[in-house]
Amino acid sequence: MRFWTRLGWISFGGPAGQISIMHDELVERRRWVDEPRFLHALNYCMLLPGPEAQQLATYLGWMLHGPVGGIAAGLLFILPSVLILTAAAWVYCVFGHTAWLAALLAGVKPAVIAVVAAAGVRMGRRTLRHPWAWSVAIAAFLALAVLRAPFPGIIAVAALVGYLAGRLRPSWLRVASTPDRTGSIYLDPSATGNYRGLFITTACALTLWAGTIGILIAVARPGDLRVPMAWFFTKAALLTFGGAYAVLPYVQQALVENFHWISANQMIDGLALGETTPGPLIMVVAFVGFVADWNRHGADVAGVWSAIASALVAVFFTFLPSFAFILGGAPLVEATRGRVAFTAPLAGVTAAVVGVIANLGVYFASHVMFPTGVGDGPQWFAIVLSVAAAVALIHLRWNVMWVIGLCAAIGLARGWLGGY
Repeated sequence: MRFWTRLGWISFGGPAGQISIMHDELVERRRWVDEPRFLHALNYCMLLPGPEAQQLATYLGWMLHGPVGGIAAGLLFILPSVLILTAAAWVYCVFGHTAWLAALLAGVKPAVIAVVAAAGVRMGRRTLRHPWAWSVAIAAFLALAVLRAPFPGIIAVAALVGYLAGRLRPSWLRVASTPDRTGSIYLDPSATGNYRGLFITTACALTLWAGTIGILIAVARPGDLRVPMAWFFTKAALLTFGGAYAVLPYVQQALVENFHWISANQMIDGLALGETTPGPLIMVVAFVGFVADWNRHGADVAGVWSAIASALVAVFFTFLPSFAFILGGAPLVEATRGRVAFTAPLAGVTAAVVGVIANLGVYFASHVMFPTGVGDGPQWFAIVLSVAAAVALIHLRWNVMWVIGLCAAIGLARGWLGGY
């Protein structure tokens, strides 16, 4: 409990940083989990839709102490970021137009572009090892950027392409199996390969989901966003593969362009705040839920509580499927260690995710570097700072928090020198 609580407050750096911290602490320093089991759990979480770092924390908590341990680890991993981002959303809505906060965000936004670019480069290096994978990534980028294709459709087509590649050209896929060794002494062998647990977990998750939806419908007021939010974030949690950077383009496309609940600038500001706080990046949904409700209901006391409730609704329906996937699926997955299955569709999805991340970076860059349109000229400060931050992250391999902090300081200094 102490470890997962501490991890929730220090888990900066996005999924890669959070997974690295868990590996260093649990595998190398504390030796609670051995390397093969850790990698097997990570591979399963990468297959799932939703935030892989939070799912891995839940899986490891289950592995060490059963279902109660999994729930505790998963909740403690996200609780600090829920509190921080909900509070940050309130500060943003109340003081978002003050000069000092605008100057700070003017420095952080270019850093966010660099962070997204670095994430795309890292994933591209790992996954785009064959021309067919490059083709899938480019096609996904063009489908989003030019054709405005729906994100779930792109993922479905990419999975089909991966499946066909595995059937027709298996040499295109480079898949390595996980070695089979004795695992953690904390895991009860009788807990593996148990379908009964899958049925119980699925029934409990569906009951929680349906019951909460029913309560929201019963208390809904005219213009209330919480019921459509519940439906949308459930769909996002089930259909978005590839981690936070794959989820965010879908959220942005739906909430900004389709539903018009928040603006493009508010989405970028939320991501900027999410990058500077601990916890999974997808926790930006708490910010999105708060701001969307605030835009609708205003700034009185009732409006604040309504916005907080909407933030919690967004978080609940985003993370409920993740708990169900792990608590129901982990016992079956542990029984498959040493066997490789269903990896070809994942190869197609991960290749498409690179294109999705590239589209997200272009989208953010266009709004930060050309905030009033290409015809009015670029923001050279944002362009120079984005390039410098990208070089620091990709080439010099600086820590992401140092880069974001330095960019924030540069933004504040620029605003102070200019008199805000």
